[in-house]
Amino acid sequence: MVIIRRNPDGSIANPDMVQRQTQQQNEETQQVQAVSHPALASKRGMQALSDSGRAIPLLYSEIAMKINNAKDKPRKLKVLQENDSIALRQVLKAAFDPKIEWAVPQGDVPYTVNDAPMGTDHTVLSQEAKRLYLFVKGGDNTIKQSKRELLFIQMLEGLSGDEAEFLVAVVNNKINNKYKGFTANLVKEAFNWDDNFMKMANKPTMSAANLV
Repeated sequence: MVIIRRNPDGSIANPDMVQRQTQQQNEETQQVQAVSHPALASKRGMQALSDSGRAIPLLYSEIAMKINNAKDKPRKLKVLQENDSIALRQVLKAAFDPKIEWAVPQGDVPYTVNDAPMGTDHTVLSQEAKRLYLFVKGGDNTIKQSKRELLFIQMLEGLSGDEAEFLVAVVNNKINNKYKGFTANLVKEAFNWDDNFMKMANKPTMSAANLV
């Protein structure tokens, strides 16, 4: 906050101090903007993340294409394991677990594709994953279906075009159709999941005590 004191005639009594405080406030604002969180994948946010030395996470559509282009299963597994995160697991569980039912219509979705270039302002699925429960049966029964479908369209329109296509494939259970080799078995092996898409318990090791 800039403090301005005035003389009885209305003129500024401390112009030099006002100028210094204004300059300091502008510098602080610029610093905050420079380290803004890249949740919206803006150029400024991405640059701040890069300058900080942290790796810029891949979009989920980029991960899917890397799996599609990988020449064999070990390379596909490596892509998933190198990009492992809680959000990615949430999305892929929703994509492959047959017990999860989507509450939005499957098939083509009437949304306007966000054709903004990569690195410009758009949301990212790694951040939006926490809201996917809104579109799953039993996730939130308090909102009307029309509102649910509108929220889903808005989510798609906020994502980049490629990530929106990826999410539509998730909802339609068509990941493997769109991305070669991106299967439920691949995901289960990469994350050590059982057939219920839960982490498998560690198998007991053989010891003398086990043989008694």
